[in-house]
Amino acid sequence: MTHHFPIRVYYEDTDLAGIVYYANYLKFIERARSEWVRKLGIDQVAMKAEGMVFAVRRVEADYLVPAQFDDKLLVETEVDSFSGARLVVRQDVKRADTLLFTAVVTLVCVSESGVPARLPAALRLGLNQK
Repeated sequence: MTHHFPIRVYYEDTDLAGIVYYANYLKFIERARSEWVRKLGIDQVAMKAEGMVFAVRRVEADYLVPAQFDDKLLVETEVDSFSGARLVVRQDVKRADTLLFTAVVTLVCVSESGVPARLPAALRLGLNQK
């Protein structure tokens, strides 16, 4: 199941050339992942209170076409694979039917001390139902 998250490009998102600064795509996909996790019923504040947080382990990104000020974009998030301790998602940023940016993001859970941990049971259950 694909999660859709709309984004509007603001002036602050652009560089001197008037296009979206490359690092901001990572912010866009982070926001989309946060909303996707929330929609799955995972409370990240409660997770943190229990000593667990999500961490990005790896990002593979391709910048294909630049976005510009005031563009309406859509971030699509879809599960690529998952195990008990790792979640891999594919995230695409599009303007209408044009693919601008694509990333494969590997997420893990870690304790406050940075020790790897299993993904939350509610998340694993939710992913198994998709």
